[in-house]
Amino acid sequence: MNRTTNRSVALSIAGSDSGGGAGIQADLRTFSATGVFGTTAITAVTAQNLDGVHEVVGLSPSMVEAQVAAVLDGFEVAAIKTGMLWSAEIVDRVASLLSRREHGPVVVDPVMVATSGDRLLQDDAVDVYRQQLFPVSTVITPNLDEAALLLGGQPIERSRMDQAAETLAAELGCAVLLKGGHLSGDPLDLLWQRGQITRWERPRISGTNTHGSGCMLSAALAAQLARGAGLVDACDRALRFVHEVLAAPHNLAGDVHLAGIERALRGDPLVS
Repeated sequence: MNRTTNRSVALSIAGSDSGGGAGIQADLRTFSATGVFGTTAITAVTAQNLDGVHEVVGLSPSMVEAQVAAVLDGFEVAAIKTGMLWSAEIVDRVASLLSRREHGPVVVDPVMVATSGDRLLQDDAVDVYRQQLFPVSTVITPNLDEAALLLGGQPIERSRMDQAAETLAAELGCAVLLKGGHLSGDPLDLLWQRGQITRWERPRISGTNTHGSGCMLSAALAAQLARGAGLVDACDRALRFVHEVLAAPHNLAGDVHLAGIERALRGDPLVS
């Protein structure tokens, strides 16, 4: 009996998290849990845990480029996500390569600052994101702090989210999924795409460490796009995936409650 099944391929270009909750580690678990085969290009190695980032060593831009090229040469990549890119040189190499090669939709999570407040992007890289990477992106997934930085630093309140997403989409030339998890009250997420806005609001989940939730969301979004979903449907499925993962956390040693993707990996998929 032929037991072969077709599985789309997704690529994560991101940093490694020694604590396992975010970065490449979270992306690979998310890809598996959402039904795609995960490939990776590691941009930086971090020494971190749930309390913060202790040290970062970026890989050479040429090595990052070589990893991405090897994956694109060896696989039919149906979608790509970028996470922590660390330096202007790495952003430049990734953007240049993606602009020249065939691949599926590109989801850019503009990882700039960790939840702990630690910087995950060098200062001179922001302009390279704007000028080179965002133009080859399908959708970007900034949180409110990242969106504020891209818009000049003014804090974004709930009442200004529509305007912020519209302005970003117009300036950057791509769709924007603006994440409102940092809002007080229940989180609000919204997608601005081609003049159309879609909103999602769900009850806030308390008591779970949300480290890596942004990585999971962009990886889940890339996975759904790789499987052929349209952008609105892909966002809806990705947001539901993260919500259900946060609602079913692991209780780790030390009474740490961390999002439990592994329930889906054991054959109990959270979002089809």
